Amino acid sequence: MNDQTPATRHVPDRLDNPLRSALFSWPSLLLVVAVAIFVANSLASPYFLSPWSLSDATFNFTEKALIALAMALLIISGEIDLSVAAIIALASTAMGFALQFGIDTPGLVAIGIGTGLLCGAFNGFLVTRLGLPSIVVTIGTMSLFRGISFIVLGDQAYKGYPESFAFFGQGYVWWVVSFEFVLFLAAAAIYYVVLHRTSFGRRIFVIGNNATAAQFSGVRVERVKFVLFCLTGLMAGIASVLLTSRLGSTRPSIAQGWELEVITMVVLGGVSILGGAGSIVGVVIAAFIMGLVTFGLGLLNVPGIVMSIFIGLLLIVVIALPIVYRMVRK
Repeated sequence: MNDQTPATRHVPDRLDNPLRSALFSWPSLLLVVAVAIFVANSLASPYFLSPWSLSDATFNFTEKALIALAMALLIISGEIDLSVAAIIALASTAMGFALQFGIDTPGLVAIGIGTGLLCGAFNGFLVTRLGLPSIVVTIGTMSLFRGISFIVLGDQAYKGYPESFAFFGQGYVWWVVSFEFVLFLAAAAIYYVVLHRTSFGRRIFVIGNNATAAQFSGVRVERVKFVLFCLTGLMAGIASVLLTSRLGSTRPSIAQGWELEVITMVVLGGVSILGGAGSIVGVVIAAFIMGLVTFGLGLLNVPGIVMSIFIGLLLIVVIALPIVYRMVRK
């Protein structure tokens, strides 16, 4: 009779203890940073902890964060869209132009979102059908879309939006909780499910890791990427509605420079700029961090140019950090 028992197999710590892996993950580190920034802001300014100040802080990032959710999926797939801020400008110009013909709030919202979707589809067509590099295409359409806005408006502005239109960018769902913030949380939940809980999300990761292998595995790579460009344009259109509503006017310079902040949110959130890795949770926390930092600096009367320098440096550091870490480990 054989009494020998099979040898036990050693399970590495990172697999044996998922709680430990979660605690030392990038989103967990970001959460610690967000809490630290929150505490620092509360100590730096006596006005920061006011409920209305905290509500104003959400306006500081929700529109950009909505675009960042879709941009995260696009970058994970190995592509990028640098035209999102210009899409906002063109969508806002389209809404302002329609306003001159007496179009009411529902029509304005549909035009803004529809313009964003069409711009995203145009980018997607050039990349997936003509095989052009996304970074080149979207640099071109960034100039194209913004240029059309400047041609239509010049140094003028569209004003006089209906009162009902103001709700989207200025309205509150409950007490100090804004409509924009609720919309962002709902969108984040949807994008989390799409990326992390559906076969479509798994295809995005596969494409980002190896598009050729994905193609031979039966994944419709070009179709998935086209959908992602459309989603990015759609979210830019929604952001345009919110921003135009909040400002109450349309100018061709609207949202200038936002593409840098959106990409910084995505990369800071742990999405690999090379594609194939990332999470929606990280992007959401990164959006809060960006909002808290810029709002805190604003309370301290820090000039906008200093904020731009900070965001640029942050983007460089976040991209360079993994590379430096790998070089040190060798």
